[in-house]
Amino acid sequence: MKFSRKDFLKIATLGMAGSALPSLAEEKKVKSVRKMVKITNVKAYIHEKASYVKVETDAGISGWGEGDHEFTPINGKIVEEILKPVLIGKDPFDTEYLWTQMFFEGFEGGSTGFVPGAVAGVDNALWDLKGRILEMPVSKLLGGNQLEKIAVYGSYGRRKKGGFKTPEAMAEEGLKFVEQGYKTIKARMQLYDRERNPPFNFTYDCVKAVRKAIGDEVELFIDFNNGYTAGKAIELGLKLYEHFNIKVIEEPVSSMDYHGLRQVVEALPCEVNAGEHEYNKWQFRDLITTGNPDCLNLDLIKCGGISECKKIAGMAQAFEKEIMVHNTRPTLATAASLNLVGSIPNSAKVQEFAGMRQELGLNQLFHNALKFENGFLYIPTEIGLGLEVNEKEMEKLKIK
Repeated sequence: MKFSRKDFLKIATLGMAGSALPSLAEEKKVKSVRKMVKITNVKAYIHEKASYVKVETDAGISGWGEGDHEFTPINGKIVEEILKPVLIGKDPFDTEYLWTQMFFEGFEGGSTGFVPGAVAGVDNALWDLKGRILEMPVSKLLGGNQLEKIAVYGSYGRRKKGGFKTPEAMAEEGLKFVEQGYKTIKARMQLYDRERNPPFNFTYDCVKAVRKAIGDEVELFIDFNNGYTAGKAIELGLKLYEHFNIKVIEEPVSSMDYHGLRQVVEALPCEVNAGEHEYNKWQFRDLITTGNPDCLNLDLIKCGGISECKKIAGMAQAFEKEIMVHNTRPTLATAASLNLVGSIPNSAKVQEFAGMRQELGLNQLFHNALKFENGFLYIPTEIGLGLEVNEKEMEKLKIK
């Protein structure tokens, strides 16, 4: 027997109503409907700058999610060849069970990087799917906090083809964010572990130029991107705080040096954040207890998706840590991030958003866009994650 979405919702409502117990016949019907919703297919859609996942069901309803954007063809292969067999025939509402099965099915391929980045795409799609079946925003399914909008900071990087942008170019780019209504910006030095401890003026002169361009009223975050050893990060951080009133320094040392991170946290008067390169709850446990950053930058398309990040947010709350999502992608990654932010009690007052980034070529894959206004992003109120996929355009990316 087949049921429409309307039938499903009617029966589900009866089943959840505490004051009106369903009859035996209704209970049997509920069980029949729940058995009906099974995953029938999982598809990866690979763009040069993004990876998307579609989860289909025999109820005729599908969910979409975004996974990691690094090495996207590999991400797609993991989804199609490792994760998909785990999901076929399963109940999409069993996200805890499915997350565990997916993560450990690919565990020998790595508990950081590729595998959790692929799991994230599927997990985010499952949450979108559940929201669409129940016709509710994901933030409400996660336990909404009544947040309507969140301030965001403009985030941009220093790397360009063949090298790095000049301090003047970085200043101009930062000013463009301010002109759009941003009250906070973050300049990413993009050094990484391979170019650690550059000459002192590499970062200092850049921050000086940016601060001069944006004025004293705009909050300024600086991301060292793992670019310094602890001693150098402390020396530079103190100078930047003293001369340019830096609000936050992110990932001052290697993401593998938690003891060095703690040294920096204890030495600097400004906030020190980290978490972009942690990919599961176990890494975040060690980051908190050893590195002790002031705020956690977890990434919903790298760190296992909504299911895992919700757990990390809960753990962070127990340690009095706020969550400031790491997010440089404008579509489903931002949508997932906003739904998480709209469901937890310890989200930071400002979140990362690099803008709509037309240069990535992703926005035409969706019929609508997230609402951004005067430095604020609005928590989606539409069903699921809140974005409607342009399947005709997305199909061009389907793995053949």
